[in-house]
Amino acid sequence: MKVYVTDEKELIMEPSFKWAGNPNIIVAVKAFGLKATVQVVDLQVFSVPRITLKPLLNVFPCFANIYVSLMEKPHVDFGLKLLGADVMAIPGLYRFVQEQIKDQVANMYLWPKALEVQIMDPTQAMKKPVGILDVKVLRAMKLKKKDFLGKSDPYVKLKLTEEKLSTKKTTVKHSNLNPEWNEEFSLVVKDPNTQALEINVYDWEQVGSHDKMGMNVVPLKDLTPEEPKVLTLDLLKNMDPNDPQNEKSRGQLVVEVLYKPFKVDEIPNDIDDSNMVQKAPEGTPAGGGLLVVILHEAEDIEGKYHTNPHARLLFRGEERKTKRVKKSRDPRWEDEFQFMLDEPPTNDKIHVEVFSTSSRIGLLHPKESLGYVTINLADVVSNRRINEKYHLIDSKNGRIQIEMQWRTSS
Repeated sequence: MKVYVTDEKELIMEPSFKWAGNPNIIVAVKAFGLKATVQVVDLQVFSVPRITLKPLLNVFPCFANIYVSLMEKPHVDFGLKLLGADVMAIPGLYRFVQEQIKDQVANMYLWPKALEVQIMDPTQAMKKPVGILDVKVLRAMKLKKKDFLGKSDPYVKLKLTEEKLSTKKTTVKHSNLNPEWNEEFSLVVKDPNTQALEINVYDWEQVGSHDKMGMNVVPLKDLTPEEPKVLTLDLLKNMDPNDPQNEKSRGQLVVEVLYKPFKVDEIPNDIDDSNMVQKAPEGTPAGGGLLVVILHEAEDIEGKYHTNPHARLLFRGEERKTKRVKKSRDPRWEDEFQFMLDEPPTNDKIHVEVFSTSSRIGLLHPKESLGYVTINLADVVSNRRINEKYHLIDSKNGRIQIEMQWRTSS
């Protein structure tokens, strides 16, 4: 296979394609009022296509279109059987059919002509940022109790529709049905006419999935640029206006939003929303900040006796644990842990170890380590955010994805 490198955002490949088989293809032929069936046998196809993927994008599947051209006339060989006889044995017919097929295919797809297959709309995929949406989550009121014992532990997730980047998330307010956050976030806007701010409120659970308490949506087209707006939103089950479940009271959420469009000379060529770190919440010590550690997932881990992994995080003598995932070599936790600090953890480390535990009584090995990693936090403080996969020590192929953020009030 040939692969070409160009200055354009494209990938060009020229594989050599050869296929041979004996398919059972029956073709109905009508001519001069007569009808007959013809069987295609001993089919062979040889060609050299040029496959171009362009434009290349930074979102899956990483390209918008596929273009297929033929660099030379293809070779197509086959036999035709009519009433059990090989029609292609008729003198002169074989060469005539061959040339007709080559000419017809070449007229359609011989370079520079091409067959174009659109995978996604490149204009949507390559949209550039046009502004910033500042969101301040103020408070919630009259939330409903979700825990069987005690009150709920609410937190808020924010994201813009049409974006696949990670969501923004507030801190968890334990045992509080009227929580106050006063936490600020910034999201990159690419199309204020079609995008909307999606807000979800969840009840945090130490074990198992987090219960959804309610949601709402704020269309950006309803916001006046450069004008702060405080919204009191009723929490709904979903955005279906005909769902009777939305008539049930789930509480309210108060947010302040401000859309700030870029001026013409301020529009950046590229901006990575995933590297933007939100500010620390009010009450953060001066000179200090909030260390956030998110244990996303692990892959290719395997225990000798069982594989029911959970991760344990150690930092400054404090221990935090993720939920346990049963019988999985590729567990996904998405558990977040926060540490309020009086000073940057420049000289500190975190230790993360993956364990497998079994609840079976009488098992000789109820707990075993699947690997660990120790990470210096100096780079997290200087870069504000790191999201990487780390190889687990004492594991053959295991890796763990850990995201760390250093949030300050400035």
